[in-house]
Amino acid sequence: MSKLKSKATLVTLLLAACGTANADFGVGFKAGTLGLGIEGRWSPLPWIDMRLGANQYDYDTSGSQAGINYDATFALDNYYLTGNFRFPLSPFRITAGAYQNGNEVQMTSQDTAGASFTIGNDTFSAADVGQLVSVTSFDSTSPYVGVGYDFEIFGKVGLNLDFGVLWQGEPSVTLLATGFDSAPPSVQNQLGPALETERVQIEDEVSDYKAWPVVSLGFVYNF
Repeated sequence: MSKLKSKATLVTLLLAACGTANADFGVGFKAGTLGLGIEGRWSPLPWIDMRLGANQYDYDTSGSQAGINYDATFALDNYYLTGNFRFPLSPFRITAGAYQNGNEVQMTSQDTAGASFTIGNDTFSAADVGQLVSVTSFDSTSPYVGVGYDFEIFGKVGLNLDFGVLWQGEPSVTLLATGFDSAPPSVQNQLGPALETERVQIEDEVSDYKAWPVVSLGFVYNF
Protein backbone atom coordinates (compact mmCIF):
# COMPACT_ATOMS: atom_id res chain seq x y z
CA MET A 1 0.00 0.00 0.00
CA SER A 2 3.01 2.31 0.25
CA LYS A 3 2.92 2.73 -3.55
CA LEU A 4 -0.69 3.87 -3.36
CA LYS A 5 0.14 6.39 -0.61
CA SER A 6 2.91 7.87 -2.78
CA LYS A 7 0.56 8.09 -5.76
CA ALA A 8 -2.12 9.72 -3.59
CA THR A 9 0.37 12.36 -2.47
CA LEU A 10 1.37 13.16 -6.07
CA VAL A 11 -2.22 13.34 -7.26
CA THR A 12 -3.19 15.57 -4.32
CA LEU A 13 -0.35 18.02 -5.07
CA LEU A 14 -1.34 18.24 -8.74
CA LEU A 15 -4.96 18.75 -7.81
CA ALA A 16 -4.05 21.48 -5.37
CA ALA A 17 -2.32 23.30 -8.22
CA CYS A 18 -5.41 22.89 -10.42
CA GLY A 19 -7.65 24.01 -7.59
CA THR A 20 -6.16 27.49 -7.64
CA ALA A 21 -7.80 28.02 -11.02
CA ASN A 22 -11.27 29.54 -11.30
CA ALA A 23 -13.04 26.21 -11.84
CA ASP A 24 -14.80 23.46 -9.92
CA PHE A 25 -12.65 20.71 -8.58
CA GLY A 26 -13.09 17.67 -6.38
CA VAL A 27 -11.23 14.70 -4.99
CA GLY A 28 -12.34 11.19 -4.12
CA PHE A 29 -11.51 7.54 -3.66
CA LYS A 30 -12.50 4.61 -5.83
CA ALA A 31 -12.31 0.83 -6.04
CA GLY A 32 -12.72 -1.50 -8.98
CA THR A 33 -11.12 -3.90 -11.40
CA LEU A 34 -7.99 -1.72 -11.59
CA GLY A 35 -7.51 -1.73 -7.82
CA LEU A 36 -7.87 0.90 -5.11
CA GLY A 37 -7.31 4.48 -6.15
CA ILE A 38 -7.53 8.20 -5.67
CA GLU A 39 -9.02 10.48 -8.31
CA GLY A 40 -9.30 14.20 -8.75
CA ARG A 41 -11.64 16.12 -11.04
CA TRP A 42 -11.07 19.56 -12.53
CA SER A 43 -14.01 21.09 -14.42
CA PRO A 44 -13.23 24.22 -16.45
CA LEU A 45 -16.70 24.08 -18.11
CA PRO A 46 -20.04 22.81 -16.80
CA TRP A 47 -20.17 19.87 -19.22
CA ILE A 48 -16.46 19.03 -19.56
CA ASP A 49 -13.98 17.87 -16.93
CA MET A 50 -10.50 16.36 -16.66
CA ARG A 51 -9.74 13.55 -14.22
CA LEU A 52 -6.34 12.58 -12.87
CA GLY A 53 -5.88 9.46 -10.80
CA ALA A 54 -3.84 6.49 -9.67
CA ASN A 55 -4.66 2.87 -8.83
CA GLN A 56 -2.75 0.11 -7.10
CA TYR A 57 -3.56 -3.34 -5.76
CA ASP A 58 -2.00 -6.83 -5.61
CA TYR A 59 -4.44 -9.70 -6.08
CA ASP A 60 -3.12 -13.20 -5.31
CA THR A 61 -4.53 -16.31 -6.95
CA SER A 62 -3.46 -19.69 -8.32
CA GLY A 63 -4.14 -21.66 -11.45
CA SER A 64 -2.75 -23.50 -14.44
CA GLN A 65 -1.01 -21.93 -17.43
CA ALA A 66 0.21 -24.07 -20.34
CA GLY A 67 -0.27 -27.19 -18.21
CA ILE A 68 1.78 -26.05 -15.17
CA ASN A 69 0.32 -24.96 -11.82
CA TYR A 70 1.36 -21.50 -10.66
CA ASP A 71 0.87 -19.15 -7.74
CA ALA A 72 0.11 -15.82 -9.38
CA THR A 73 -0.19 -12.16 -8.47
CA PHE A 74 -2.10 -9.61 -10.52
CA ALA A 75 0.01 -6.55 -9.68
CA LEU A 76 -2.16 -3.56 -10.67
CA ASP A 77 -0.22 -0.29 -10.81
CA ASN A 78 -1.25 2.67 -13.00
CA TYR A 79 -1.74 6.42 -13.37
CA TYR A 80 -4.27 7.98 -15.72
CA LEU A 81 -5.61 11.17 -17.23
CA THR A 82 -9.06 11.27 -18.83
CA GLY A 83 -11.31 13.80 -20.50
CA ASN A 84 -15.05 13.56 -19.83
CA PHE A 85 -18.03 14.97 -21.71
CA ARG A 86 -21.11 15.17 -19.51
CA PHE A 87 -24.54 15.47 -21.06
CA PRO A 88 -26.56 18.47 -19.83
CA LEU A 89 -29.21 17.66 -17.22
CA SER A 90 -28.05 14.04 -17.09
CA PRO A 91 -25.62 12.03 -14.90
CA PHE A 92 -24.36 10.22 -18.02
CA ARG A 93 -20.91 10.96 -19.49
CA ILE A 94 -18.48 9.67 -22.10
CA THR A 95 -14.83 9.16 -21.09
CA ALA A 96 -11.58 8.81 -23.06
CA GLY A 97 -8.01 9.00 -21.88
CA ALA A 98 -4.63 7.35 -21.41
CA TYR A 99 -3.04 5.26 -18.68
CA GLN A 100 0.58 4.98 -17.63
CA ASN A 101 0.27 1.24 -17.32
CA GLY A 102 2.46 -0.78 -14.97
CA ASN A 103 0.06 -3.74 -14.64
CA GLU A 104 1.78 -7.13 -14.47
CA VAL A 105 0.93 -10.79 -14.01
CA GLN A 106 3.63 -12.38 -11.85
CA MET A 107 3.73 -16.19 -11.62
CA THR A 108 5.86 -18.73 -9.75
CA SER A 109 5.37 -22.46 -10.27
CA GLN A 110 4.07 -24.34 -7.26
CA ASP A 111 6.48 -26.50 -5.27
CA THR A 112 6.88 -29.88 -6.99
CA ALA A 113 9.85 -31.30 -5.04
CA GLY A 114 10.56 -34.84 -6.17
CA ALA A 115 8.24 -34.52 -9.16
CA SER A 116 8.76 -33.39 -12.75
CA PHE A 117 7.76 -30.61 -15.16
CA THR A 118 6.50 -30.98 -18.71
CA ILE A 119 7.94 -27.88 -20.36
CA GLY A 120 7.23 -27.36 -24.03
CA ASN A 121 7.13 -30.94 -25.28
CA ASP A 122 9.82 -32.32 -22.92
CA THR A 123 9.87 -33.59 -19.33
CA PHE A 124 12.42 -32.41 -16.77
CA SER A 125 13.01 -33.24 -13.11
CA ALA A 126 12.16 -30.57 -10.57
CA ALA A 127 15.72 -30.86 -9.27
CA ASP A 128 17.05 -29.62 -12.63
CA VAL A 129 14.42 -26.97 -13.24
CA GLY A 130 13.97 -25.51 -9.76
CA GLN A 131 10.95 -23.23 -10.07
CA LEU A 132 9.54 -21.48 -13.12
CA VAL A 133 9.17 -17.72 -12.76
CA SER A 134 7.18 -15.68 -15.27
CA VAL A 135 6.27 -12.00 -15.59
CA THR A 136 3.71 -10.69 -18.07
CA SER A 137 3.76 -6.97 -18.85
CA PHE A 138 1.89 -4.74 -21.28
CA ASP A 139 2.25 -1.48 -23.22
CA SER A 140 3.53 1.27 -20.93
CA THR A 141 0.93 3.69 -22.34
CA SER A 142 -2.58 2.34 -22.85
CA PRO A 143 -5.72 4.06 -24.22
CA TYR A 144 -9.01 3.95 -22.35
CA VAL A 145 -12.60 4.49 -23.48
CA GLY A 146 -15.73 4.15 -21.43
CA VAL A 147 -18.93 5.62 -20.06
CA GLY A 148 -19.90 6.70 -16.59
CA TYR A 149 -22.56 8.13 -14.31
CA ASP A 150 -22.02 10.93 -11.81
CA PHE A 151 -24.59 11.45 -9.07
CA GLU A 152 -24.26 14.48 -6.78
CA ILE A 153 -26.06 15.70 -3.65
CA PHE A 154 -26.22 19.47 -3.15
CA GLY A 155 -23.22 19.76 -5.48
CA LYS A 156 -20.78 18.66 -2.76
CA VAL A 157 -20.68 14.89 -2.33
CA GLY A 158 -21.08 12.43 -5.14
CA LEU A 159 -21.05 8.87 -6.37
CA ASN A 160 -19.25 7.93 -9.60
CA LEU A 161 -19.73 4.75 -11.64
CA ASP A 162 -17.38 3.84 -14.50
CA PHE A 163 -17.60 1.14 -17.18
CA GLY A 164 -15.00 0.84 -19.90
CA VAL A 165 -12.09 -0.97 -21.51
CA LEU A 166 -8.35 -0.40 -21.01
CA TRP A 167 -6.52 -1.53 -24.14
CA GLN A 168 -3.23 -2.85 -22.69
CA GLY A 169 -1.85 -4.18 -25.97
CA GLU A 170 -0.26 -7.53 -26.71
CA PRO A 171 1.33 -9.11 -23.61
CA SER A 172 5.08 -9.53 -23.28
CA VAL A 173 6.06 -12.63 -21.28
CA THR A 174 9.35 -13.59 -19.69
CA LEU A 175 9.97 -17.10 -18.35
CA LEU A 176 13.00 -18.52 -16.56
CA ALA A 177 13.92 -21.58 -14.53
CA THR A 178 15.68 -20.86 -11.23
CA GLY A 179 17.73 -24.07 -11.53
CA PHE A 180 18.89 -23.47 -15.11
CA ASP A 181 22.43 -22.27 -14.29
CA SER A 182 23.16 -25.22 -12.01
CA ALA A 183 21.71 -27.86 -14.34
CA PRO A 184 24.09 -30.13 -16.35
CA PRO A 185 25.03 -28.71 -19.78
CA SER A 186 23.07 -31.46 -21.53
CA VAL A 187 19.95 -30.44 -19.60
CA GLN A 188 20.54 -26.74 -20.34
CA ASN A 189 20.76 -27.47 -24.06
CA GLN A 190 17.36 -29.16 -23.94
CA LEU A 191 15.75 -26.84 -21.37
CA GLY A 192 16.51 -23.57 -23.18
CA PRO A 193 14.37 -24.29 -26.29
CA ALA A 194 11.69 -25.91 -24.11
CA LEU A 195 11.40 -22.74 -22.00
CA GLU A 196 10.93 -20.65 -25.14
CA THR A 197 8.16 -22.98 -26.37
CA GLU A 198 6.50 -22.73 -22.95
CA ARG A 199 6.87 -18.95 -22.91
CA VAL A 200 5.08 -18.65 -26.25
CA GLN A 201 2.27 -20.87 -24.97
CA ILE A 202 1.83 -18.68 -21.87
CA GLU A 203 1.88 -15.55 -24.04
CA ASP A 204 -0.90 -17.00 -26.16
CA GLU A 205 -3.00 -17.92 -23.10
CA VAL A 206 -2.73 -14.48 -21.46
CA SER A 207 -3.51 -12.60 -24.69
CA ASP A 208 -7.09 -12.12 -23.44
CA TYR A 209 -5.72 -9.64 -20.89
CA LYS A 210 -4.87 -7.13 -23.63
CA ALA A 211 -8.42 -5.74 -23.29
CA TRP A 212 -8.90 -5.20 -19.55
CA PRO A 213 -12.49 -4.56 -18.44
CA VAL A 214 -12.83 -1.56 -16.14
CA VAL A 215 -15.63 -1.31 -13.61
CA SER A 216 -15.30 1.02 -10.63
CA LEU A 217 -17.24 2.79 -7.91
CA GLY A 218 -16.01 6.10 -6.51
CA PHE A 219 -16.95 8.61 -3.86
CA VAL A 220 -16.02 12.26 -4.43
CA TYR A 221 -16.14 15.52 -2.50
CA ASN A 222 -16.46 18.70 -4.59
CA PHE A 223 -14.85 21.93 -3.44
